[in-house]
Amino acid sequence: MNKSSRTFDSGDGLLAYRDAGAGRPLVLLHAAFVDSTMFDAQLPVLARCYRVIAPDTRGHGESANATRPFRQTDDLAALLRHLDLGPAVLIGVSMGAMIAVDTALEHPDLVRALVVSGRAIGEPEYRDPWSKELDATQARAIAHGDIDMWLTAFVQWAAGPHRSLDEVDATMVWRIRQMAARTLAKHTASETDYHIPVVAVAARASTIAVPVLAADGAFDSPDLTATVDRLLAAVPGSRREIIAGAGHFPNMEQPAAYNRIIEDFVGGLR
Repeated sequence: MNKSSRTFDSGDGLLAYRDAGAGRPLVLLHAAFVDSTMFDAQLPVLARCYRVIAPDTRGHGESANATRPFRQTDDLAALLRHLDLGPAVLIGVSMGAMIAVDTALEHPDLVRALVVSGRAIGEPEYRDPWSKELDATQARAIAHGDIDMWLTAFVQWAAGPHRSLDEVDATMVWRIRQMAARTLAKHTASETDYHIPVVAVAARASTIAVPVLAADGAFDSPDLTATVDRLLAAVPGSRREIIAGAGHFPNMEQPAAYNRIIEDFVGGLR
């Protein structure tokens, strides 16, 4: 167990989270296949002024795998209620952004505002040739049980369709690959997928009544950020900031710019 991690009993195994700082609660929600350590450059900075919670989603990082049906948003709500926190600012990257949106719909009393990066509403429609090929490569790798091929494809999302992976910081790419490898090691190809998605998110998104900010990497796949477009179109007053020099993991690739955007946004909330 990471020295900075804590756990709580979800009723279906222990779920891990990091907890630092004091003040208005902020929740950092990680992308799929990685874990809360993707926010290593955010947690100590934001914890200077805020209470920062960074959970490992079920089946990721140090959190237990599911043994029965669950929804990620309900896991998050259970954690926040366990900590007697809320409403909190939910800050999510990729899958974490989708969990944030789901929680604003399913548990609105727990949400003060949303910050999303790289994903938001629904599954992407892969129209760009680069994205279509990468998605197909990952599918082939899973079908053949080729973990190395899958990991090699997965880290390509960090670069996006307009850069080569050689143009991205090698240490960041290594960290993403290591996190994903750890997640894959927790699972088997034959295990049951107990995750239940939240229904009718697109149809209900216009009911979100909290401030929404998108912080997207300039080099991210347009097929992924199109899911963010749907959220911004649905929620009046929402807005977007583009982070130069970043792809799908802007908080890791441009942490100073990302942290500034978060601090400015949260500082402006009443």
